[in-house]
Amino acid sequence: MPNTDGLRLALLSNRFEGIARKMANTLLRSSRSGVINMARDFSCCIVTRDHELLTAADSLPIHVLSGPDLMARAVQQFHPQLKAGDAFLHNSPYHGCSHAADHTILVPVVDAVGVHRYTVLVKAHQADCGNSQPTTYMGAARDVYEEGALIFPAVKVQQDYRDIDDIVRMCEMRIRVPSQWHGDFLAMVGAARIGERELLALGQELGWDSLHGYERDYFDYSERRMAAAIRCVPAGRASQTSTHDPVPGMGDEGIPIQVDVQIRPEEGLVEVDLRHNPDCLPIGLNLSEACSRTSAMVGVFNSIDHSVPKNAGSFRRIRVLLRENCIVGIPLHPTSCSAATTNIADRVANGVQSAIAGIADGIGLAECGGVIPLGGGVVSGSSPVTGKPFVNQVIIGVSGGAAGPSADAWQLIGHVGNAGKMFIDSIELDELRQPLHIHQRRFLRDTEGSGRHVGASSIHVEFGPVAGASITVAYGCDGVVNAAKGVRGGLTGALASQGLRDEQGRARTLPAWGQLTLSGKERVFSSSSGGGGYGEPAERDATRVAYDVAERWISAERARAVYKVEVDSAGRLDVEKTLLLRRAPESDHPGLHHPIPNSPTHQEAS
Repeated sequence: MPNTDGLRLALLSNRFEGIARKMANTLLRSSRSGVINMARDFSCCIVTRDHELLTAADSLPIHVLSGPDLMARAVQQFHPQLKAGDAFLHNSPYHGCSHAADHTILVPVVDAVGVHRYTVLVKAHQADCGNSQPTTYMGAARDVYEEGALIFPAVKVQQDYRDIDDIVRMCEMRIRVPSQWHGDFLAMVGAARIGERELLALGQELGWDSLHGYERDYFDYSERRMAAAIRCVPAGRASQTSTHDPVPGMGDEGIPIQVDVQIRPEEGLVEVDLRHNPDCLPIGLNLSEACSRTSAMVGVFNSIDHSVPKNAGSFRRIRVLLRENCIVGIPLHPTSCSAATTNIADRVANGVQSAIAGIADGIGLAECGGVIPLGGGVVSGSSPVTGKPFVNQVIIGVSGGAAGPSADAWQLIGHVGNAGKMFIDSIELDELRQPLHIHQRRFLRDTEGSGRHVGASSIHVEFGPVAGASITVAYGCDGVVNAAKGVRGGLTGALASQGLRDEQGRARTLPAWGQLTLSGKERVFSSSSGGGGYGEPAERDATRVAYDVAERWISAERARAVYKVEVDSAGRLDVEKTLLLRRAPESDHPGLHHPIPNSPTHQEAS
């Protein structure tokens, strides 16, 4: 029987979540790189002494659903005697981290008598992690050696609360922006120490036995909630393939990722089998074990009652089947997992949630759009004012949200693994921090994944260097060939694209993957992937369609052809003509295909 009553369970849950939020606020306000303090590409969480995720308030799902448990176990394995004042730097994708760019500080919380009680983790995506090229997403890297990142498998970086300077010097010699990295390092350590301090105070206030009893009861409660949510879903099996675009040098057929999902309501269990996929490839898109497990779990949690707590208790009801040396499994050294958090991981999550949508209406989710377009690329170079190097991932224009069974898409989800927890950059701050000028950012009309509920529209951005500067932009975009698919009759979102405008203003298309240097009046432009729709477009509420026309999300022509809704020249819904359209045979009203992104037929939405 549980020892913690419902009220105390709620209060303690909020206390632990509050500690995680204090850690996050510390990092947000004291970090130096824009990818952390503007885009919020970081996560903070608390793991039990048994290495189980307890809370990860306001964190990115791809960072924390699986991985903190594996990393904490690695720390214990490599350092059996944990002491107060220890801190460890971990980014090894072979020992539980997501990918090498996600530096993680782990601090064991050790009480006054030397007993290990918790571990706090602070994970933050780095502007530069020592890669051989100025990007943290090296999708074309043949192995970890070509990738070039510094790998730290749970390496001690503090002892007795003092830095081990050897490790710091190593990073400062290899990373292109050493002072920026060191500032972020100190911010991460400070955030972890805040968590340590707060947990020690909570243990002193309430007693360690009481807190550990709460953990057991909270996990059991979360498991019951998860089992109940699964019992509300019909039983069924479904297989889905979500295909990543072709990768340079790997053929033209793309990389199909198959997911096999089985829902067993009577057992309160969801099983996701990822074993029927290709072996690891000589590219940087292979998933780490953490990202393989997490991406499957993201798809499951996106498909059921959203209020179920995400912790080790609810995880007991998700079974993810993996195999070694599989592109979506358990990689072996020296496989490169440079872009493990994004491209292929999104294909796994999309496959799971769209497969579940195929089992029954009212559950699951359409596919989210692919990443990483130029509008989410890594910019680097030297400042024309100071002469100092800069490196940063800019999140200028990424949308991609998928439609659900009861709501339209979250436009700025970024990608499915981030779940909207990352923010889109401020134009003004990006222009202050890097020598670049953003010429435009706008939504594109008629790019949504049409449906009863609609997917996100594409965002178009155009930017280039300021006068006297040059900038290098690295990107690796999925969704240029294979659009985000709709479910249950919903249509695909618009394809992504990117291009270059030369000094004379002439535009040409760029490949989906690349790295280029801009100078003078050169600019790049990109359109992000739209998200898939959910349900038949002709089932969408007609007044909502008219509103979308009035707000310039879609055109009157698209409303008529795709949604079978007539809007008059004044923007008002024509009820009689709409009824006639929706009663007419389907063959009389063919769907409207997406125009080519960035073509003159695209109009901006307000």
